Amino acid sequence: MEILVDTVNLDEIKKYQQMLHLSGVTSNPTIFKKEGRVDFFDHLRKIREIIGTDETLHVQAVGDTTEEIEADAHRILQEIDHQVYIKIPTNEVGLKAMKALKKEGVHVTATAIYTVFQGELAMTVGADYLAPYYNRMLNMNIDAAQVINELALAIKLSHSKTKILAASFHNVAQVTDAFKNGAQAATIGTDVIASGLKAPMISAAVSDFKNDWQSLYGNQTIATLK
Repeated sequence: MEILVDTVNLDEIKKYQQMLHLSGVTSNPTIFKKEGRVDFFDHLRKIREIIGTDETLHVQAVGDTTEEIEADAHRILQEIDHQVYIKIPTNEVGLKAMKALKKEGVHVTATAIYTVFQGELAMTVGADYLAPYYNRMLNMNIDAAQVINELALAIKLSHSKTKILAASFHNVAQVTDAFKNGAQAATIGTDVIASGLKAPMISAAVSDFKNDWQSLYGNQTIATLK
């Protein structure tokens, strides 16, 4: 199971890296927009400094044509490092770019996946990760869990090394369902992670333990117990 954070906020990345065993960071122009007009490449280099080279960094290409996507990929790799996973939409021009870049040994994450067919095509050109958009699929009345389940089966039957990196979550239940249906990885917004850790029942349990402890030993902690 791989957990990635879907943010480019440096403080949040540091926070969750200290809290969790992060497998990486994902980004896209919409996420960058939340940070304002930062120096794009410098910001990505700072993220790499935080997470190191053992964790994956996924960066979206924004070109409209195959040639533009490939050029975006080459510039990203040049400015950051050759370990970056290039996020490419799974459409006609994107698949062509994926195939060409994989021949160069570039890491590729196929994005904007809404159907099993898209995922299967991305597998055939060697995409390292498939990124199905969970909540967006639900908003389009597509059974997201079934799409992920069928993609997981296709990966198993074909003995493919491609992994499912589920994305676009609205709540923790969707994340759980994605893993339950075969996703090997999930990229999660920090707001979703925070909401899952701030459930009232968690605070209530902690408070109960604290009260019971204090009724026996007062305000001492275990470390200060006399």
